[in-house]
Amino acid sequence: MVDKTISRSVGTHDGTFHADEVTACALLLLFDLVDEDKIFRTRDPKELSKCEYVCDVGGIYDPSQKLFDHHQVEYQGPLSSAGMILLYLKEIKLIPSKEYDLLNKHMMIGVDAHDNGKDIVPPGVCTYSNIISSFTPVSHEATSEEQDANFHQALQFAKEHLNRLLERHRYIQSCKMIVANVMENKDDCLFFDKSIPWLEAFFELGGLNHPAKFLIMPAGDHWKLRGIPPSLEDRMNVRQPLPKDWAGLLDQDLKNASGIKGAVFCHKGRFVSVWETKEDAIKALEYTLETSKKEKSK
Repeated sequence: MVDKTISRSVGTHDGTFHADEVTACALLLLFDLVDEDKIFRTRDPKELSKCEYVCDVGGIYDPSQKLFDHHQVEYQGPLSSAGMILLYLKEIKLIPSKEYDLLNKHMMIGVDAHDNGKDIVPPGVCTYSNIISSFTPVSHEATSEEQDANFHQALQFAKEHLNRLLERHRYIQSCKMIVANVMENKDDCLFFDKSIPWLEAFFELGGLNHPAKFLIMPAGDHWKLRGIPPSLEDRMNVRQPLPKDWAGLLDQDLKNASGIKGAVFCHKGRFVSVWETKEDAIKALEYTLETSKKEKSK
């Protein structure tokens, strides 16, 4: 290839765009390797040869040359250009392994599978790749200028989505020490003085073998008593449900059933309840544990 001459540039194909090259370009932007005004949408080999990075076009996968295409017969792997760029970021140590795993699990595997025609999506499910596709012009006769404008709209969405995923992950990790300290108490309930993301950190820190069945935590102006799932994968269930006679009740009905003046709401699934004060939530916990003991002794 001709020596690349445009620093911080990326070339990708023109025409209809897809989630993989949009996401590949978004990753390069997010990690400050390219400039948005240096994204060139073309299939002209001469123009592509001037770009520092080439994604989803060109017929070559060679990270050492910053070439990331997956359409050639020689490449038989599962990645699309999006997965290739994410792996490249990990290999050049711009993204830590945990953040790579996060984006790969929650996004990139699906993008790669979709672009390679291997995803099976149930009816009624709208994926990230579907949303990116919705940015393409409605008319099949759209001009190249319209395609380019819509590409950049999709690019902005993809970049913001990636950034939100990473920011949320980093926030969860920053709260990990708080969760670890609370977990040192091996009682039936975890007590938190402020609302934080706790679920992922709890199981990362050995929560599978922790005895806690519930947690109490602020919920806006109120407090919640929530059941803890048996595992991260089985997060829709709880180790111990709240009392049967609380299911679906709110306000006065829950006050009557629980005998607690600060009762607000109990979900019909019996996995979470809301109370006016921390003291009310503790009373609800005590009631729940006592009710469970009585039921087991019968």
